[in-house]
Amino acid sequence: MNIQSESSFDTATRIAAGDVGKNYDGVAVALHWVTALLVVIQFALAVSWDSFPRDTRENLQSVHVSLGVLLTGVIIARIVWRLLPGHHRPAIVTGWVKWASKSVHTLLYALLFAQASLGFAWRWAQGHDVSFFGLFAIPGPYGALERATRHTLAEFHEYIGWAIVIIAFAHAMAALYHHYVLKDRVLGRMLPPVR
Repeated sequence: MNIQSESSFDTATRIAAGDVGKNYDGVAVALHWVTALLVVIQFALAVSWDSFPRDTRENLQSVHVSLGVLLTGVIIARIVWRLLPGHHRPAIVTGWVKWASKSVHTLLYALLFAQASLGFAWRWAQGHDVSFFGLFAIPGPYGALERATRHTLAEFHEYIGWAIVIIAFAHAMAALYHHYVLKDRVLGRMLPPVR
């Protein structure tokens, strides 16, 4: 689509989304895509394991817990990497688009952190350690909790999981809109470099 055939909304958004930034570094790009992949896998496991026999379901839940530990580490690494000097990139969008982008990113970080915390809390409330593929286990600071508490933790964990997937999907659609309609570099900054 060229500029002459853009709608007034597209034109207004393009004006708000100036292309003046630089790409993210390789570590930031890798951490972003590893996070996205782990979120998709975790969600797919959680919504599908009930259709399997008990032994398979328990194995899938064990993988889910282990990948949850990995995702927690990736989230922490992303936050630390982003806070280190020299790894933050200025936004290439301005105005309400910049505000919306920052808000969505902050919300996703908060939800991912809450989801990881709830995952640990729920596992410990069941009276289990949080194991990482059998290599090590993180013992809980408390023993098994009553059923109502476990149920509440499970519900919040599920609701936040759905919220993350829905917001991440909207985030991806916005990136595709920038790439294919506005033809700016918002998505390109987070793609691996092509040689």
